[in-house]
Amino acid sequence: MRFSAAGLATTVGGTLAGADVEVEGVGTDSRSLHAGQLFVPLNARRDGHAFIADAVAAGAPAYLTTGPRMPGATAILVTDPGAALPAIGRAARARLPDCVVGITGSVGKTTVKELVAGVLSTTYRTSASPRSFNNEIGVPLTLANAGDDTEAAVVEMGARGGGHIRYLCQIAEPTIGVVTRIGQAHTEQFGDADRVAAAKAELVESLPASGTAVLNADDHRVLAMRNRTDGQVVLFGISPLADITAHGIVLDELARPSFRLMTPEGSADVRLALHGRHQVSNALAAAGVALAANVSFAAIAEGLGGVVPPQWRMSIQCPRAGILLVNDAYNANPTSMQAALEALAAIDASRRIAVLGEMTELGPSSADDHRKVVDIAASLGIALIPYRTESYGTPAVSSNQELVERLEPFHRGDAILVKASRALGLETLIDVLASNIAR
Repeated sequence: MRFSAAGLATTVGGTLAGADVEVEGVGTDSRSLHAGQLFVPLNARRDGHAFIADAVAAGAPAYLTTGPRMPGATAILVTDPGAALPAIGRAARARLPDCVVGITGSVGKTTVKELVAGVLSTTYRTSASPRSFNNEIGVPLTLANAGDDTEAAVVEMGARGGGHIRYLCQIAEPTIGVVTRIGQAHTEQFGDADRVAAAKAELVESLPASGTAVLNADDHRVLAMRNRTDGQVVLFGISPLADITAHGIVLDELARPSFRLMTPEGSADVRLALHGRHQVSNALAAAGVALAANVSFAAIAEGLGGVVPPQWRMSIQCPRAGILLVNDAYNANPTSMQAALEALAAIDASRRIAVLGEMTELGPSSADDHRKVVDIAASLGIALIPYRTESYGTPAVSSNQELVERLEPFHRGDAILVKASRALGLETLIDVLASNIAR
């Protein structure tokens, strides 16, 4: 989205120092900044002001700053660049049309975001959050980096506590809100699933009376949110209460679902490129959004089938013929862990192995939650190998080399899942395994 430096200075209550240049979009990382973007230096692990020179060298025509300046670009002087970012997001939202989709839930947010964007893009020029830009930094960036010709925007919303999603809604002003499912994610911060649900319900409560809440009828906590909006409500799921449901679900040899999509507008056959039965629920949520946004029914089935797995989320690679490596390393909680194990069990394989790291931020229930994962794996006939954690109650491998030695020899018919919480960064382990399998 294009802004003038002078206009941004007014928006953020800052002072323009230099020429009134034009910027297109906003970036906070000098390493990934696109030429033309405004640079916003955040104070995270390091003070972003130290990278202003790098941002200007990368093509930033202007930057926010608390004082330090350098030649070669326009400065906008502010007291706190981080606090200025939401104001930029609100200014961007004011220029977007009334089709902004907010998505929240304990699991499935990013996949639903990709499915919604895929379906809406069949009909509208659509902008969506890159990766998991779902907090007070990511949401303004998503809005500010939407194209000037955007007709629909999709925004992912996360929460670390009560009030967070309400604050994000004040920035994004969604007209359609999706709640995927409530699980045992981040209960260390929230306390229990009921408090998680209360936080997620802030999205539903923030919708305008002309808006639409798209809610999971299979989750009783989400279903109860239908009473927390004056807008329209669309229910999705397998429950008889659902407006949008699936009949005849079948998984292929890679656990990709096919089903008959059933809605009040008609029915159609859908084949997903995503892996796991749980993806059906995500697809139904996206279909609910599409119907609320007046996407034609024919375009919905087409859009759903064209979405590929987001990075590090149940994506499957085949480093050697007949050997599958399932990368679900982005994050983990008890709900998503069960879904991943069930998806692994549905894959046509002769040996199924789950390499699992710790599930973090679970609070007092952590020990029980990890033991339940062990029981689920055993019931599905999956060999569980803990990776650098004793949380699963069995000896863990402590290094990449030890893991490779434990898994070798690799054989045709192997299917290996890698999954853990985000803090462990297990995507690097995928590369190690892939190179060893490929030898």
